[in-house]
Amino acid sequence: MTHAPAPHTFLQSLENMAAEAPEEGFSLRQIIDRLNERAFGAALFVLALPCCIPFLYGVPQIVSLPMMVLAAQMVAGRSEPWLPEKLGQRKIDKKGLTRTAKGGRKWFGWLEKIARPRLTFLMAPVGERVIGLLLVFFCASILVPLPSTNTVPGIGVAIIAFGLMARDGILVILGSIIGTAWIATLLALVAFGVRSLTG
Repeated sequence: MTHAPAPHTFLQSLENMAAEAPEEGFSLRQIIDRLNERAFGAALFVLALPCCIPFLYGVPQIVSLPMMVLAAQMVAGRSEPWLPEKLGQRKIDKKGLTRTAKGGRKWFGWLEKIARPRLTFLMAPVGERVIGLLLVFFCASILVPLPSTNTVPGIGVAIIAFGLMARDGILVILGSIIGTAWIATLLALVAFGVRSLTG
């Protein structure tokens, strides 16, 4: 008796896509389509991964604005993600995809082991809109030109996104705490800078 092969996990699908990518890579729309996902969690997770990887320059700037657009669509109550043509055609090359997949496995492989449906009421329509609003701020902070501005909020977004995929409210809360702490830190730094300038 033969057994059917186990279905690929999301991270395995991402690794396979990176291995199959041509040197020029794939557009953001192609990436989402190839992962065969129509959920905001999946789209946001794969776009957030490059932001979490230290010293992966250029790619966070490619994905940050599309991440904000997807988060705003959650706030608006859309049922599945959509990217405008101009943003959807942005490309991540094979090198960037490979580092993203390796980084996803290294930094977030533990999520696959612990994620399970918990506190699923947080993923109700109203809850998803609130989560989307938080994600808009977290994604916007990636654009701030300060050290580590992409890594910390990127980690928060990735954990929230994985929580959305797994319907795990605990992970959503954890990612929200990380992102909110980072926003509070940025605001404190701005306030300190203003006080210093005004003397």
